[in-house]
Amino acid sequence: MYKSNRIVGLLTIVIFLSGSCNDKKPQQRAGAGGRQQGPISVDGFIVSEKTISENIEVPGSLLPFEETQIRAEVGGRIVKLNINEGSVVTKGTLMVKLFDEDLQALLRKLEVQLKIKEKSEERSGELLKIQGISQQDYDLSALDVENLRADIQSTKIAISKTEIRAPYTGRVGLRSVSLGAYIGPSDVIAVLRQVEKLKLEFSIPEKYAKEISRNYNVTFVVDGGASSHNAKVIATENSVDQNTRTLMVRAVVDEKHPELIPGVFAKVNLQLGKNDKALMVPTQAVIPTARNKQVILLRNDSALYSVVETGIRDSVFVQITGGVKPGDTVITTGLMAIRPNSKIKISRLVNR
Repeated sequence: MYKSNRIVGLLTIVIFLSGSCNDKKPQQRAGAGGRQQGPISVDGFIVSEKTISENIEVPGSLLPFEETQIRAEVGGRIVKLNINEGSVVTKGTLMVKLFDEDLQALLRKLEVQLKIKEKSEERSGELLKIQGISQQDYDLSALDVENLRADIQSTKIAISKTEIRAPYTGRVGLRSVSLGAYIGPSDVIAVLRQVEKLKLEFSIPEKYAKEISRNYNVTFVVDGGASSHNAKVIATENSVDQNTRTLMVRAVVDEKHPELIPGVFAKVNLQLGKNDKALMVPTQAVIPTARNKQVILLRNDSALYSVVETGIRDSVFVQITGGVKPGDTVITTGLMAIRPNSKIKISRLVNR
């Protein structure tokens, strides 16, 4: 009897405690679920139009403004060689003279014959006036004179081909022939270069082709050089290379500097893709996803996700080409905690 009463008492206590716990848990859960969370405090950035450009570096080469391989038009033996290696020659200077004694003798012979024929023509003209000869006889005499004059002109041209003169003022390189050597039209005697000014040649990607035009200024440095130099575009190729998808550009360098040697490699710096109405946002504001890129905008104290398209970027900002407009506020912090339509509060607003 005593044991039965004891068991009944224990069961009563257990039921009472269990009921008390069950009554408290719903209250606790209701209290936890019933708390109202406040807006998330974040930083914002006001989107505005800015001027930007893309800095690119392309390889280039320095070349002589003019470069000519000195060759002879005709074969012959060198009787005079006026080439001082590394020296500057002026336009028209006689550089090489080939043997021409046979041509000179032929010229003298033709000149004597011309004098005789001219006398004959003169006498024929006097006879024609008194009808001593026919018009045909006089015409044949005049034709002989003209033929000799043509032969003399042809001989003089042949003699001029034995003289090789500088086509322009420039610096002579190393010569590859010696006095007395026999040369032909295929033999390179030396190379003449105009180095008072240089050419800079480089290629740019086709998407920038429309931005490079005549008188466009570029800067460059040569390989191993310490100074920056300037050049001005004088021409571009009239079509894009189909293999490399680049456009060839040629600029002129008027500067004189010991670093500027024809043939050296150059690094050309260009500012292309200029846009005066670019929309820039901090790079951390762009959220990459599997399908697209998004930013979070402030709309009536709530978060709005917007799909965007990006353009030029640097270490701090990225260009937005679609998805935002000037005046929008882009969220830059707390991005992982924000959900669509979450209430947000701007604690710091940046506009720069």
